[in-house]
Amino acid sequence: MIYRKSIILKNGKMALLRNGDEPDGLEVYDVFNRTHAETDYLLAYPDENCFDPEKEAKFLSDKTKSPNEMELVAIVDDKIVGIGGFEAIGTIHKLRHRADFGVCILQEYWGLGIGKAITEASIECARNAGFVQLELNVVADNKWAVEMYRAMGFVEFGRNPRGFESRISGYQEVIYMYKTL
Repeated sequence: MIYRKSIILKNGKMALLRNGDEPDGLEVYDVFNRTHAETDYLLAYPDENCFDPEKEAKFLSDKTKSPNEMELVAIVDDKIVGIGGFEAIGTIHKLRHRADFGVCILQEYWGLGIGKAITEASIECARNAGFVQLELNVVADNKWAVEMYRAMGFVEFGRNPRGFESRISGYQEVIYMYKTL
């Protein structure tokens, strides 16, 4: 699935959203590790990353070739500053209508509209790929993200009070959300 769009950020700079692809492997690997070190709201810690730059490159290439999954990169000033996308939850009949979404942005680029733009692109592309439901998990204390997702039409369908076990703060409540496409 191919996507490419330029957007103007809240600070007036231009950002390019496009598919991550094989040549981006090392930079995406680095951004993944940096974003996961900068906040305690994401699923994993950098030392738990099961990818290396080569596996990341293959992952990005596979997503670009996929007819129904996608991994985007956000580029500002010729550097990748955010990544996000969606993948099928399953291929069996009872699951193939659902996709899982995730996004991470380098902290210095928070609040500029990159996360929202990646989310909007993922919603559009997931719908075009034939999914009817896009799902995500978000830490309840991540108030900014929760409000953004609600404003974009995601609906809470459950909570897990011990959804994540943080190395820093103990258990974190996780909100399960979905959006009908």
